[in-house]
Amino acid sequence: MLQIDRLTVRYLSRRGDDVELRDAIKRVSRERRRFGCRRIHVMISREGFEVNHKKVRRIYREEKLQVRRRGGRKRALGTRTPMVLPDGPNQRWSLDFVSDALTDGRRFRILAVVDNLVVRTWFWWLIHRCPDTALHVSWTR
Repeated sequence: MLQIDRLTVRYLSRRGDDVELRDAIKRVSRERRRFGCRRIHVMISREGFEVNHKKVRRIYREEKLQVRRRGGRKRALGTRTPMVLPDGPNQRWSLDFVSDALTDGRRFRILAVVDNLVVRTWFWWLIHRCPDTALHVSWTR
């Protein structure tokens, strides 16, 4: 059978009300609305209260002083209009970076610029770094 200690059953909390500390926390949180309990703990300790951060957090929660979280990213509403197809060359271009590695481990990046109507590449901008030389830029048409 389980034995329970008599002192545990008859335990009465001896914790004080901390009225001054509660008032100071409320006052600081009203002045600084965007401060959380960590920053309020710093402000309270500057005023001369020697209090543990866990006690400040407990009172902060009991008084329901939590800072509201800000909203998320705004997203576009509605449907997008379809992109108009070009009816001649040089009306719409697309560009993208492409990267790869050579067999000896050197990496290179290429800026590919494409005319969307003709669907052929007008020029490639080849950029690659060699460990023994400076930056090389090549233009080809």
